[in-house]
Amino acid sequence: MTQKPVSIMKLPALIDRMSTLIALPSVSCTHPDMDMSNLPVIEALADWFERMGFAIEIQHVPNQPGKANLIATLGSGPGGLVLSGHTDTVPFNENRWNSNPLKLDQRDNKLYGLGTCDMKGFFSVVIEAVLPYLDKPLQQPLIVLATADEESSMSGARALAQQGYPKARYAVIGEPTSLKPIHMHKGIMMEVVRIQGKAGHSSNPDLGNNALEAMHSVMGELISFRQELASNYQNADFQVSVPTLNLGCIHGGDNPNRICGHCELQYDLRALPGMSNDDLRESIRQRLIPLGEQFNVKLTSEALFDGVPSFASEKTSEMVQLAEKLTGHDSEAVAFATEAPFLQQMGMDTIVLGPGSIDQAHQPDEFMALDQINPMVDVLRGMIENFCLQKT
Repeated sequence: MTQKPVSIMKLPALIDRMSTLIALPSVSCTHPDMDMSNLPVIEALADWFERMGFAIEIQHVPNQPGKANLIATLGSGPGGLVLSGHTDTVPFNENRWNSNPLKLDQRDNKLYGLGTCDMKGFFSVVIEAVLPYLDKPLQQPLIVLATADEESSMSGARALAQQGYPKARYAVIGEPTSLKPIHMHKGIMMEVVRIQGKAGHSSNPDLGNNALEAMHSVMGELISFRQELASNYQNADFQVSVPTLNLGCIHGGDNPNRICGHCELQYDLRALPGMSNDDLRESIRQRLIPLGEQFNVKLTSEALFDGVPSFASEKTSEMVQLAEKLTGHDSEAVAFATEAPFLQQMGMDTIVLGPGSIDQAHQPDEFMALDQINPMVDVLRGMIENFCLQKT
């Protein structure tokens, strides 16, 4: 693949690029009425990278209308570096912001707006990092990957992993990590337990089968399982060293003088590296089956989405070693999930590293501090020089 002619005379400046991306709403959400297409963001990025000489591929996500991934490639070869980010954001409540979340606002040496750190701003930083290398012959390709639906289903990254494309040797996922390399994170599953009992007049318990009472025992079983996990699995690299199971929300019944006929519980479980989401899901199912029989109710369990595997890269890997050198920070472990395991499944030596703090993500008045930008540009340039300008 030969590099295309470069035409960047009208390429927006870094702040203007970020402003454009922030102004393009691209919420992904499990609630259909809040979910949006990410195509406007993909198309804006495709335009900029094409002007810079990248070969452009827009791949629509199967069975997800209005959702697409962008693969922008400069140079060719069997190895290379992927710089990856997601184009969607979480939903937002404008009333809780001190400025318009869809309009970039610069104040107090910070850039405020929905997606500034999580993570549209990363693409603006990537473009800045790439500019000096557009007229240099790359020995290995540089690939920019922009994905769909990371905040809800991760369907974009899943689709890429299923087709095993793009191919590269190294990958950086630019989630907000305060410029600290992350070599390990927990997995996540979000599950629902539904109990269908039998409603009836509360004056006579024999007239029904109380779904809330059955759910009380389900909750007790889940808490007991959580305690067993904490006793059997620990990893001191994590701030919370054990798997976590959070009972997130519960809905059931309709009136105090009716036997509760239906109840639903949603929870999440974050597993340590080395633990299987599928195995955990089956263990829970086996523990809950007897409760349905005990309370004479219909009990079903279901995954709210497919879940994200845990992720771990060896601290001795080439990517981790270079990231530690370039940032001056030892690599760490975090509890939040990313697209890293999907890129790792494709054979890439992967790390999570980006500007901005996860503490600002998913919050009103999300921001990226201006002093995070230039250091991240320098880190990315160091990676490009190491993995794309050098022969492997």
